[in-house]
Formats: sequence, C-alpha cells, structure tokens
Amino acid sequence: MWYKQAAKNWNEALPIGNGRLGAMVYGGVQKDIIQLNEESLVGGSNFDNTNPQAGQHIDEIRRLLLAGDNDKAHELAKQYLLATPADFRSYQTLGNIYLDFAHEGPVASYRRSLNLEEAISEVSYSVNGVRYKREYFISAPQNVMVIRLSSDKARGLSFKATLARQYDATVQAEGQGMLLMQGQLVDLPSESMGPGGLHMKFAAALRIIPQGGEMHSLNNTVIVTDADEALLIFTAATDYDLSQLNFNRDIDPYDISKKLIRQAESYSFERLKQNHLADYQPYFKRVSLHLGNEDNQNLPTDVRLQRVKEGKADLGLVSLYFQYGRYLLLSSSRAPGVLPANLQGIWNEHFEAPWKSDYHTNINVQMNYWPADVTNLSETVRPYVEFVDRLRVPGRITAQKMYKAKGWTIHHATDVFGKSGIISGIHWGTSPLSGVWLCLNLWENYLFTQDKQYLKDKIYPIMREAAEYVESFLIEAPNGYLVTAPSMSPENSFRLANGKAEQLTYAPTIDNQLITAFYQACIDAGNIVGEDPQFLKQLKATLKRIPPTKVSQKYGIVQEWIADYEEVEPGHRHMSQLVGLYPANLITPATPELFEAARHTLTRRLTHGGGHTGWSRAWIINFYARLLDGEEAWKNVQDLLAKSTLNNLFDTHPPFQIDGNFGGTAGIAEMLLQSHEGIIHVLPAVPEAWNEGAYSGLVARGAFEVNVSWKAGKLEKLLLHSRNGGEAVVQYKGKKIKVKTNKNQTYDLSNRF
Repeated sequence: MWYKQAAKNWNEALPIGNGRLGAMVYGGVQKDIIQLNEESLVGGSNFDNTNPQAGQHIDEIRRLLLAGDNDKAHELAKQYLLATPADFRSYQTLGNIYLDFAHEGPVASYRRSLNLEEAISEVSYSVNGVRYKREYFISAPQNVMVIRLSSDKARGLSFKATLARQYDATVQAEGQGMLLMQGQLVDLPSESMGPGGLHMKFAAALRIIPQGGEMHSLNNTVIVTDADEALLIFTAATDYDLSQLNFNRDIDPYDISKKLIRQAESYSFERLKQNHLADYQPYFKRVSLHLGNEDNQNLPTDVRLQRVKEGKADLGLVSLYFQYGRYLLLSSSRAPGVLPANLQGIWNEHFEAPWKSDYHTNINVQMNYWPADVTNLSETVRPYVEFVDRLRVPGRITAQKMYKAKGWTIHHATDVFGKSGIISGIHWGTSPLSGVWLCLNLWENYLFTQDKQYLKDKIYPIMREAAEYVESFLIEAPNGYLVTAPSMSPENSFRLANGKAEQLTYAPTIDNQLITAFYQACIDAGNIVGEDPQFLKQLKATLKRIPPTKVSQKYGIVQEWIADYEEVEPGHRHMSQLVGLYPANLITPATPELFEAARHTLTRRLTHGGGHTGWSRAWIINFYARLLDGEEAWKNVQDLLAKSTLNNLFDTHPPFQIDGNFGGTAGIAEMLLQSHEGIIHVLPAVPEAWNEGAYSGLVARGAFEVNVSWKAGKLEKLLLHSRNGGEAVVQYKGKKIKVKTNKNQTYDLSNRF
C-alpha cells in the first residue's frame, strides 16, 4: 500500500499494531502525527448490569409474546429487562506522538507506504536535496513501537517529539530523552453508563535515542538538533486484568512501561527490526494470492481505489485487500495482546467512539474471526477464545437473574468488563443467543485445527455450558415446539396486524438456526471428547422440537420470524435469517428449496437498498460464495471496494468499522475454497473475471492446506497438504475424489481432475 501524499485525516493514516499496541501513522512532512492505542483502555468498571427485576417478570413477558401481545410484552421488557444502567462506556484513544521537523523548502519525491509482508510503514521525501526517511513498526517480541528517523546528510536531522493526551493524564520528561505519561480514567457518574470514579490506570513511555547532535527535554517534549539519525521507542500499559474482567491495582502500568523501554533500548534498530520480522513473517507468509493481472502496482493505492469507484476492475487490489485483512487481524488479535479485536480492531482516535468501539456480539465480533482459520491464522482466535471463556462468569449471573436459567449467556454487546445484560434498548439488544453464536466460532476453530486436546480442555466446556443455558431457556409453545422468548431478529422490525412496527418476538429464524447448528456442533464435540452420552441424548431430543426454517409464502424468501410478518425495512443491513447459509451450513444444495429461497432473500434485500454498510456488503459476498454464484460474489466484492472502503482500505460502516475488512477477506477466501459440507471444494465460486490465478496456504476443515493455480478458467495445479492425516474428499467442478492421507504429507492431485 503506498501513497504520494501524507494523510489528511485519520481515515487516510496507516495502521500498525502488535495485538496490544496500535498506532495510526499520518506521515506529515512538517508535522507527523502518530495516534496511539492500547487494547484495554476503556472507560467504566466491572459491575453486574443485569436488571434485578427481570426474573420476577420474565414469565409474564413470555406469556404475552406467545399470546401475540407483542406491544405489551415490549413495554414490560423495557421496564424490567433492560440493563441497569442501559449502556456502558467507550474504548478510548491513548493519545498522540507529534513529530515536528525544521524543514524549509519545497518537498520532492514524497512516498508513504505500508508493507504488509513486513508490517513496516515508511515515509520518505526530499527537501533541498536532502533525503529523509522514517520507518515505523510495532514489535510483538519486544512489546514496543519502534520509529527510526534518518537523513542522508550528516547532522541533517532536527526535530521535536511531543507525547500528549487531552484528558486524564500528565506527561513529563524524566532525564534526557525520556517522556513518561501517567494517567487514570476519571468517569463522572452517569444514569445511562454507571457509577463514576477513578477507574482504569494507564501509563506510556517514549524514549528518544539520537546518534550525534544535541538533545534537550522539557515538560512533554524532547528537542533533537543536528543528529545523523534517531531511534524512538514507545510503549504503554494499563492495569487491566483479563482474569478479573476488571482493573487490578496490583498491576503498575508505569513500572511495566519503563521496564519494556529499558529492555528494548538495549537492542539496535536493526536487531529490533530483525526480531520483529522473524516473529511476524512466518504468520503472514503462510498464504499467497494472485488473481491474474497485477499491473497496477505502480499506481498509488488511493488512485487504484478511485479507479474501482469509477467502475474499473483491479484484480491486484483485490489480492491486496485480502492480504490487508489478514494483516489487520494479525495486528489486532494476538500475543502480547490478550483481548480480541473490537469493532475497530485496535485503532480508535476517539474518547467517545462510534458504538463505543465495543464488542458487538450479534454478528460483528464473530465476523472479525471469519477469515482467521481459512487464511491460516488460527492463532489469532486464541484471544477471542480466552475472552469468551471469561464471559461465562458474568454470563452465569445474567442467565440466572434474567431467565432463571442454568449455564451462561450474553446479549448483543459487551465491553472489556464483560457486561452481559441487554444494553442500548430492547429493540437493539434482545439477542439472548449471542453466547451461542460466539461458541460457533470456537467450534469452527477446532474443525480447522483438529486440536482435540484444546477442544477437550478449553472449547468444549464453554460450549457445554452455553448448551445448558439453551436447555433451560427454551419454553414450550402452544404448537409443541421449544422456542426462545423473548428474542428478536437483529436488528430488524416486522409489522403487526395493527400496523405498528415491532422487534420483540419469540423463536425468530436466526435463533432456530443457531440452536440447530450449535447443538449439532455440541453433539459432534461431545462424541470426540467422550462427553456424558445422556447429555448428548438430551440435546438430540431438543433438536427434534426446534421450529424448522420456513419459506415465506408472500415473497418466496427465507422466513425471518416465527410468523410470516411483513418487513418494515426490506433492505435492512442484517440478514439474520440467512445465518444457516453462512456462517452455518444448514442451507446448502442438499436443501434445494431453502437454497433457492436464500437467493431470493438476497435479491429482495439488495433490490430494496441492502448492503449499504460495509460489514453487510461483506456478509453478502460470503452468501453468494455459498450459493456458488461467483459472478454475484464478484459484483459485491467490487461494491465493497467502491462503496464501503476508505483510502487507507479501512472498511466504513460508515464511519470506520473493521468487521467489513475481515468479512471481505473471508468472502474472497470462500470464493476460492469451501469445506463446510465435509468436502474440500476447490474454486467453488470463481467469476469469469478471475480467469487465472493462484493461491497457497488456504486451509480447509479437517486441517488440510491447499495450494491451487488455474489458467484460462481451468485447474492447472492442486496440492493438498494433510496436517493431521485422515480421508479427504476433494471436489473441482462436478468431480469428486477421495484421498487417504497421512499426517504431514503433501499430495499432488493436479492430474486427477
């Protein structure tokens, strides 16, 4: 990714990260801005936000819903089910580093770039014949950001470095070349967001090490004059403790920051860079993708994107976008970080972010991890698994207090403190199976890795307890089905017979599909780990009483609710009744009526303006890939780039929201390789525009790595690497073959199709 000019605003800056620290690099000539983030810096504190009156009124609300009195049920739900308080606080920016340079004269040959294969951003330019260069990366091994400033003229570098934060912090110089930030979030009491007080503590440190010249420090600024080059090392920490879902006063972020700086400054820049590359590149280089013509690499990225907006195709930009999604996931979800990627990954310039930059659990955080396993980055799922594991603690309280249920649950959004009540309003937040959906990602991780020990020790216990919740949450409807109540179809509305719009209902299609897919996963997982067969027998009995997915008699689409209601917004961004198509595998060519109804559902949504948010458009790519419709999938890839992508290739909702990047990457992978039906389906949804290409390192369920090349629309090479052994069924176009494999062996299947 490269540009001929500095970023004019945050949405043009370039992201770097190591899972815990994030930064956005602007690359200005006279003044550079590096906006900073630490993954856990969130306002608020840990407390139970479950409405204490919920348990007393849940039976009445359920009775009203089953009787068709949705209006009355909604009124009671607002009063007795909504979380107390009904919102939480935001993920926050850590602050900025400002670099001011004493350049005088015209700027020539400016270039700003982000090398995805190295996770290094660079800025270079000339002023009065002197060439200046800046290099930026965030090291996972050393847990610091590293910046090198240099010029090709002896003693040609002079600059001022400032570390600043607008609120709740002080910055001061400590000796020569060290700036230290100390802070604590001070939250005012809020009826909507909870108790005030002195909350999260945080600290940051910036060390400047010049070669040659002079250096002076004062307040929050260091001035360097007439140096040959300079090394800047930055880090930050908070007193957040994942094990407690809270801050922990035994943690001293100030000491942590200083210690990390001291350790890192013992290395040269070259050694820091070598350590960074040795850690990062083995992950990133696992996968390559080329889609034919890539002649546009000599054009700046923003120019290429503009050409797509004008209707031109750029296959190289598609490959770049795909790899950018992998880069962003690696940069926002891995050790030394402990938290999963949030709504903005790890990059947020605000004190009050859009949607709090939280964890939306009714599709968005799940979408963040759709590309993880298939694009050979299963390690990035670990922070997600650990976080979901911790959510069980508050989730048990909410399950019991709200629904008198066993197990654990969570609703449509949470924060780093694990809030589990219904926030933001009954019409947004009543998603009582969000925990189940979170668990489906865990099962997918196992399907790709085949790590039976991890399944037994970590994943299955989380799933089993979520299944216990479902078992005790379901109630019997008059028709004998077991149903969820209260619930909704995120975040859509239907019209009642009296003409009023409503969201609250029982047994929406998404719930029935989630339970079906989840129970099948639990049964399979239980059999693998040797679970108590009585429990699995119970799940099988429940499955028989879950309402089936229906086709709407009005429109021939997949019916979204328990009744065939009229939609208030036919072009709604959520397409929740298609969870069974993707990411689950309940709607396939083996269910032809539903398969065709799913296609009609998408046509109707798009005809009425659907796909207008980035993440929604990304979901549509995956849907069409599962429908084996490469042309429509490709059309929506183009639309994702043209309509929902910023100049730095960030997805925009609008505003910026990272799930679209991850969903888009997953969708491109889904066009190239599918494996959800026990079959490794090669090139299942490749459009005519992708007439030739190659990929390596994509992963199929069953722990098979796949390398493919094709030309003139025909398969040329197919290599299958078996990580775990076992039989594989491979399909290309209409032909299927069976391959018995041994662990860690590679099989050339090129001539078998």
